[in-house]
Amino acid sequence: MNKYDVIIIGGACAGLTAGLYSSRRALKTLILTKNIGGQVVITTEVENYPGTGEPITGPALMEKFRKQAVDSGTEIKMGEVTKVEKQGDLFIVKTTDSEYEAKTVILAFGLEQRKIGVKGEGELTGRGVAYCATCDGPLFKNKVVSVVGGGNSAFDAVDYLADICEKVYLFVRKGEKEYRAEKVLIDAVKAKKNVEIMNFTEVKEVVGEQKVEGVKILNNETKEEKEIKLDAVFVEIGWKTQTAFIEGLADLSDGGYIKIDNISQTSTPGVFAAGDVTDTPYKQIVISAGEGAKAALSAYSYIQKQRGKAAQLTDFNRRKK
Repeated sequence: MNKYDVIIIGGACAGLTAGLYSSRRALKTLILTKNIGGQVVITTEVENYPGTGEPITGPALMEKFRKQAVDSGTEIKMGEVTKVEKQGDLFIVKTTDSEYEAKTVILAFGLEQRKIGVKGEGELTGRGVAYCATCDGPLFKNKVVSVVGGGNSAFDAVDYLADICEKVYLFVRKGEKEYRAEKVLIDAVKAKKNVEIMNFTEVKEVVGEQKVEGVKILNNETKEEKEIKLDAVFVEIGWKTQTAFIEGLADLSDGGYIKIDNISQTSTPGVFAAGDVTDTPYKQIVISAGEGAKAALSAYSYIQKQRGKAAQLTDFNRRKK
């Protein structure tokens, strides 16, 4: 069986950063992931990651993350993890075709966005269909956009987009009495003159060839169908965690997120977590990267204590020989 000091599950911002930091601490590190980059690779341009200067595409940024982790010594294998089991002081990580042993595990497999599931959504993702208003909103400054959803994330997205876009449509599948957002946020959105809230409305199709050009919608009450011209569709109907394979290994919040403390430790000693899959409230690239670094340093500290040694966590001026 292949043995590692650290096995990281997930190959996006948090996982790749964790790999970089654990490798720089001379820990034998493996990343197991279904893909490289996660949600970031469907982002057309990233403008808010510090130090990049000019806007950079999501795939280009994630390639930089990947290369730096690999150059530091991290091994990456593509595959789906099916089970993580604790055996004594060690962990057995199983994939669909292999098994690995680790002294510590870092859970950094992110979230899966809930999708509308209509024609055009998948084809135009990254070309007008987006799942993060904070990330992609500035690309549609002074444009006509729409938000799909009826909860806090949807109303928050509308509140933000209304300040930078010409007009914002909010498509809510149910009526006003069934909004799932806080009243103060609802009131703020209603006060925006360039916002049109359309209740009992479902998006049936995203229209466009090379980019989003409009949407076809259905009114659930009147059964009226029509097409609206616009430039972007922000889907804000929530996210879902895929945590069945770690059942019993880490405590989860009511929303299904992995609970961590201030050093990224889960409820099981030796198991750490970072990024969007945790109960850390803000889901941004820079935060996931920082949490990944913290999880790796905490894993290093844990291993050093197991060895009966002190953990030296300063990473300044260290150079690869």
